[in-house]
Amino acid sequence: MPLVDMKDMLNHAYRNGYAVGAFDLVSLDSLQAIITAAESARAPVILSLAEAQFECFDFEPIMAAAEVAAQRASVPVAIHLDHGASLDSAVKAIRLGANGVMVDALHESLFHNIDRTRAVVDMAHACGVPVEGELGYVPDMEGADVDQRPRPGQYTTVAEAKGFVERTGVDFLAVSIGTVHGRMKDKPKLDWGRLKEINAALGIPLVIHGGTGLSDDQFRKLITLGVAKINYCTVVNDAAGERIRDNVKRDRRSGYAALLAGVREVIAAEVEPRMRAWGSAGRAAEVLAQCRPWLNVERVVVYNAPHLDENKLRALMTEGQRVLSGIPGVRAVQAGSVVDKSTRYRHCWLIRFASPEASTSYLQHPAQVAFSDRLFCPVASDRISADYRVVGAEPGATVLPLSAVPASAGIPV
Repeated sequence: MPLVDMKDMLNHAYRNGYAVGAFDLVSLDSLQAIITAAESARAPVILSLAEAQFECFDFEPIMAAAEVAAQRASVPVAIHLDHGASLDSAVKAIRLGANGVMVDALHESLFHNIDRTRAVVDMAHACGVPVEGELGYVPDMEGADVDQRPRPGQYTTVAEAKGFVERTGVDFLAVSIGTVHGRMKDKPKLDWGRLKEINAALGIPLVIHGGTGLSDDQFRKLITLGVAKINYCTVVNDAAGERIRDNVKRDRRSGYAALLAGVREVIAAEVEPRMRAWGSAGRAAEVLAQCRPWLNVERVVVYNAPHLDENKLRALMTEGQRVLSGIPGVRAVQAGSVVDKSTRYRHCWLIRFASPEASTSYLQHPAQVAFSDRLFCPVASDRISADYRVVGAEPGATVLPLSAVPASAGIPV
């Protein structure tokens, strides 16, 4: 179960002077290649899914694949929503398995950036999920040759960074000190003094977006000045594209599988050296030992509702699934009845939460309180509730009991 708490992972990197790579995945090939590289380097890794690239894949199935791949991996893995478009995007990402989120409000005013980011932090922290914020301007030229770089006036300032972190409560901060998204034609010139001051003022893991084009020496210096997460995408995608073009040159009549031959290998060959250069290689065992595993919680509620006929019972279950599944941190809601009618309790709810924190915050959510008080508790006074930590994301996952609570304790759905 090497899916680990992302905040623990990056705090470990920050304290120990290395950086974890966040590599964008756009397909199953890139997913498998990134995991292969991490396992070869024995390095922690972040699987990053950027909303800007959702046109390349269906978010829901690729998130399911990422979660299964993480659970099967022998190294620590986190799954991160990168540059989400809205609070709703973050809620959906957590529901689908992300344990780190970042919503992009960079192109709005500082006031609105703080306001939107604070809303994401409030929601995500209630689910136990850390949040990355971003402050300053990083040119958004993903996949293009970039002639311009951010002007010094667009860089992250120390005062704004300190105020932003204090007002939003973000766990990590992406800063602008001279990098760009995409390819820069000449060598990036980074503002080292600014980064040093920001690190001294904040004392939290810093993030660099636009790692393409930086030298190993520049990466090493970034890490000494507080960078614990490095986003890296363009070079990896370029290498995959070049491999496909080479396959076409070799045989223009190749089928789909032949066109993708070697793509995983070239992606892994780009990713693994970055892990070694950034100091994360060989850290897997200590990260696994020192970081909390990321485990879902399953709430099982068994109950009787003797005064409801079949139609009213089905209506209750349908309404409960609709209402409860929309609460942040709830990953799935299932309802059903027993096959063997001699069983003591006839009906059940199975509610999966992203984390223990999500299970706790759910109990205070207005939608849950209203449903339980108005519809469920009046007809199901005879009930038992139990929470379980879920070990593994695959079908047939093991569950470990946390507690069993009778109805008299006041626990609703």
